[in-house]
Formats: sequence, structure tokens, C-alpha cells
Amino acid sequence: MTTLITGAAGFIGMHVAAALLARGGRVIGIDNFTPYYSLELKRARVAHLAAHYGDQFVFKDVDFGDANALAQTLADAKIDRIVHLGAQPGVRYSLENPGAYIHSNISGHVNILELARHRTVSHLVYASSSSVYGMRSDTPFRVADRADTPISLYAATKRADELMSETYAHLFRIPQTGLRFFTVYGPWGRPDMAVWKFTEAVLQGRPIDVYNHGDMLRDFTFIDDIVNGVVLALDRPPDDDNREKPGGFITPHRLYNIGNNRPERLTDLIQAIEVACDRKAQINLLPMQDGDVYQTFADIDDISRDLGFAPTTPMAVGIPAFVDWYRKDWSQRTPVTG
Repeated sequence: MTTLITGAAGFIGMHVAAALLARGGRVIGIDNFTPYYSLELKRARVAHLAAHYGDQFVFKDVDFGDANALAQTLADAKIDRIVHLGAQPGVRYSLENPGAYIHSNISGHVNILELARHRTVSHLVYASSSSVYGMRSDTPFRVADRADTPISLYAATKRADELMSETYAHLFRIPQTGLRFFTVYGPWGRPDMAVWKFTEAVLQGRPIDVYNHGDMLRDFTFIDDIVNGVVLALDRPPDDDNREKPGGFITPHRLYNIGNNRPERLTDLIQAIEVACDRKAQINLLPMQDGDVYQTFADIDDISRDLGFAPTTPMAVGIPAFVDWYRKDWSQRTPVTG
């Protein structure tokens, strides 16, 4: 079975590809190496997959936001399923470059929906985000909660993706699962995320910027747990049975939270990094940034009940795993001081 993975040079995309390849599947990965963060890291992820899985893995450099380029690149490719993880990420960057979000997250999502429609794929799993919940004070966040008050353009595009997917599920009966990711971390992670930024700063002896004076809560989820949830969802497409599914739809379309179901304080994350690095952090306390939210907390009852999803990696295990990878692998490419 061949799975198309968009954003295959990305953090979650690389790990999902590796999981599918490790069990004998075939993966076509696409990415266009946007310079939002290190291109060296993105290329290293693709090289890692190619080195380990050979001909099972095919990579194509293409912008899925360009409908014509996407169609031409995949014209002769056999595609059974799609895992659509590619997007323009980042809440804060959406304040600076809104056009990038419309191109990738809106136009690009429609292009993938059209591809799924015309190739009659058996299942489309796509990435949404916990940011769709906005600045909520009541927790945990439930899929059944209203999600119509986004506070960033990034969040608005992700909610729009969910609604467009519902339209395609209604009109063309495309089986789809939208996954609202919470904060994901682990080896091969993203340099713009807190775990990477804090670890790098601690190892280099630089101060770290901590927003809202450290009073923030995040549902940090280790990458292995996230990948397990994505694969569980992919292997069990929703039925077209006219029954209501998580998200409130009666089409073959459902939404799930995918997180750790245990929010951690930002200060606790910093302490875990200090222990793993065996160094103290220099902390620069700052006010809350525009577009940020105070807390995220995933209610995972739906995905646990339906798919058996159960995260097992506590921060005390996951943070040392990331720091160990960073020191042994990535810091060899970008040396740290001290």
C-alpha cells in the first residue's frame, strides 16, 4: 500500500513516514523546503529516510500549494492513502507573513482534497491544531467544544481546513480524519519550538525568553506517541454510515484531539531540560505575545475509545531523549559552546 505524505521533510512527517516504511509500506513524500526554519534540518530528515528505507521511499520536491505543479509531479504515481501534514506552521509568524498561510494552509489544503477526490483514495488523514480552540479558560479542550473564536491567522486557517474537509466529505464521500495536534516534541523536532529553543540556549549558555512570565501550560506530547496515534487513525478510516462522529459530522469525516492529556507548566519543562542538560537556565521573563494562548489541554476520550490511543511517554523520559539526540546528532552539525 502506498501512502502519500505531505510535509515529509517536516518533524512529524518524517517520523510518520519512518513508521509506515518500517512495517513494509511504501511512501511517497513531498515537501518544498520553505525556509521557515533550517533547510539543513529538513534535508537531513529526508536523507535519513532515504538511507534507511531505499526504494520504499520516494521523495519529490514540490509545492502542494501549486495545483498544477502538484498534479504534474504526481501524474504517474499510484496513491492509496494520504497523510497531509504539510502546512505553514507557527502562530507568531502568521502576524508577519499572512500570505504564506493562505497559500499553504488554504489553497494547499484544497489541492490535497482535490487530489484525494480524483484519485479516490481510501482515507485522507490531515493535520489540524489545538490552536483552533482559541483563548479558552475551561479545560480540557473537547472536540465537541465550539471552535469559532481563533486568535491567530494560523488557527483560522486550520479551522477552515476542517470545514473544507467536511464539505468534501459531504459532496464526494471522501473518508477523512482531522487530527488536532497539541504541542509535539522529540528527536528531529522543530527549532522554533520551546523544547528545542530552550535546550539549545541552556547548552550554549544563553538566556531563554519565557513568555507570560512563565505562567503558561502546554499539553506536551512526545513524538512516538503522536506517530502511534496518526497510524492508528490512518489504518481505521471512518465509516460512511450516517452516524454522528467526533466533531459532530454524519459524513465519513471525524475530528480527534491528539495529545498527552496532561498539561505541564512551562517552568516544569525548563526544570526538566536543566536536569537533562545538567546546567541551569538563564531566564528572561517577558509578557504574553500576541496570538499566543495561556494553556492547552487535550481531552482524548474520543480517540482513546475509538482507536485505542494511549500516550505513554512522560516528560521525564521524553525530554532526556530529545536532549540526547540533540547532543549526539544535531550538535555535531551545529556545535554548542561550553
